[in-house]
Amino acid sequence: MSRASLEQRIGHRFASAALRDEALTHRSYGTPHNERLEFLGDGVLGCVIAQELCARFPALSEGKLTRLRASLVRQESLQAIAQSLELAGYLRLGEGERQGVSGVRSSILADALEALFGAVFLDAGYAAARKSILHAYGDALGRLDPEHAGRDAKTRLQELAQGRKLRLPDYRVRAVSGAAHEQTFEIECELGELGVSATGSGSSRQRAEQKAAENLLSKIEGLGA
Repeated sequence: MSRASLEQRIGHRFASAALRDEALTHRSYGTPHNERLEFLGDGVLGCVIAQELCARFPALSEGKLTRLRASLVRQESLQAIAQSLELAGYLRLGEGERQGVSGVRSSILADALEALFGAVFLDAGYAAARKSILHAYGDALGRLDPEHAGRDAKTRLQELAQGRKLRLPDYRVRAVSGAAHEQTFEIECELGELGVSATGSGSSRQRAEQKAAENLLSKIEGLGA
């Protein structure tokens, strides 16, 4: 896939091809790799999203703005955007990462997208980075519901339990599989007083817990419990 097509997808034409290629290089491929650009891009992204949210929701409290920003810059959101840009096809990865049975890891996709935003910032400044970020996010910002967005599944499940005066959800590791650098966790989440439980899996314990909580919320809703 041509690098020019990626530039079109993110709405920025690089003056420095070296910066662009560095942003697309994982450390497993060699050096220079994209970790420093990812660090920079993380900061630029947070600033752009905060600025945009303040402009869109001038009356919203700091707490709700913080939750909205977190929902937009978390790994799952970045992964979804990277997939919509077909970013995996442009990455330079070492053989071990490229041959993974489940495709490119979500963390690699998310980090590369942030690195790309950092590269745009160094290539052309904040205004260009802001334009590229808003272009990549598309209409996701326009679909935000400030009253309901930003509360993850674990938070919503905890609020449900507290609202019904139940004990807090219990999370247990049921299995861990895979190599050390590519583990999969399986977590069981239970609300014992309701007699319901659900499992979820993910590439970290935190993501597996979130998935288990999400599945349990769906089960509770389906049972009318």
